[in-house]
Amino acid sequence: MLPRAILLIEDDDSGRELGLFNLRRAGYQAEGAADGEAGLGLFDPARHDLVITDVRMPGIDGLEVLRRIRARAPETPVIVITAYGDVELAVAAMKEGAVDFIGKPFNRDHLLLAVGRALERQHLRQEVARLRIRASGVERPIIHASAAMTRVLEIADRLAGSSAPALICGEGGTGKELIARRIHTHGERASGPFVVVQCAALTHEGAELELFGDRQRVGRIRQAEGGTLFLDAIHELPAAVQGRLLEVVERGRLTPVGGGGSIAAECRVLAATLPGARAGLRDDLLYRLAVVELEVPPLRDRPSDVPPLVAHFVAAASGERELEIPPALIEAMMRRPWPGNVRELENACERLVLLARGARLDPADLPEIAEAPVSGGLDRFLGELPEEGLSLVDLERQVIARVLALRRGNVSKAALYLRIPRHVLAYRMEKYGIRRPG
Repeated sequence: MLPRAILLIEDDDSGRELGLFNLRRAGYQAEGAADGEAGLGLFDPARHDLVITDVRMPGIDGLEVLRRIRARAPETPVIVITAYGDVELAVAAMKEGAVDFIGKPFNRDHLLLAVGRALERQHLRQEVARLRIRASGVERPIIHASAAMTRVLEIADRLAGSSAPALICGEGGTGKELIARRIHTHGERASGPFVVVQCAALTHEGAELELFGDRQRVGRIRQAEGGTLFLDAIHELPAAVQGRLLEVVERGRLTPVGGGGSIAAECRVLAATLPGARAGLRDDLLYRLAVVELEVPPLRDRPSDVPPLVAHFVAAASGERELEIPPALIEAMMRRPWPGNVRELENACERLVLLARGARLDPADLPEIAEAPVSGGLDRFLGELPEEGLSLVDLERQVIARVLALRRGNVSKAALYLRIPRHVLAYRMEKYGIRRPG
């Protein structure tokens, strides 16, 4: 753990140097400022864990320093230094939000005792906040063992410290929403709402109203006030809606449907898209979201994640039953391509638990693997493209209908054949009014 960083603002040179010496000797990172203006210029809420400021200083006094730090970083504790007998100033500082005060002249023990108390209280507040977040169910565990996922989570944790938008790219079922939840719960907006919008489930007509609301209805963007808005499958949004969303991302403003003037939209925007679906995003919105882009690798590229994921999903599905997972089963699961990624793996584990006849899971109960496509099959299916053009919507509708017929109406097998998550296929069927044959 890195040493705690402390900013000491004191206009008396000898007092400042002595205080810095004692803090550094105690193992803290400490830097000093000679007056309030210099101290406010040095203060960085991302770096400083604690501020100690003298009250009586020329120019900007300690109470004003306290007020400005509280306004900029209310979670950063501030200790004030007052002269003995300056009770009124000490009381005023405590009313303004100071966590403690030290009387002048003070010795090393008084200083370190006050610092230790302040940092311990801060730690307890942070721990309580983390426990509340976990209890709320927003954060979900991300089970992994691979270096690739460790790297993704390291970047996600660094992102959490900012309020910048971000784009999470990965195949369906890789855990994009879990990563967005982690960024939210590890950031400054963790106590605010985490609002998920499944863009693929929105109709073109309803997307605008759902996101922006109108005079009678609060949209999802305003529901995320003070927190995070997660837009899954953002490429599914109509171009016009993406254009309106750009105002939210760039300026923190939104205009409700039906007009009435723009209003503040104080939320962080995280978005997710599929590989190859970036073409569905407007360039201006893509550039703004992809200032930081997280690539989540598919499960087939990180087979070392399969064993801990299987253990986790089997334990969750089996309840109080103790089921043995044979090595042969793990080996077979690590060799599978898992086109539906972690979501498909979870479903397979639930199936294994449900079909288990004793205390040992059986590899024979694994679901069938969809046949690999024949080389050149897509070219034969499409044939020559017509000069006059074609309807991609009609083509998608025909493909889904033909695959469902090929798989005798089994939606899960059809989704495996098409290499998309089952819920995406179910949405497409509902969207196009396609019924299962049979």
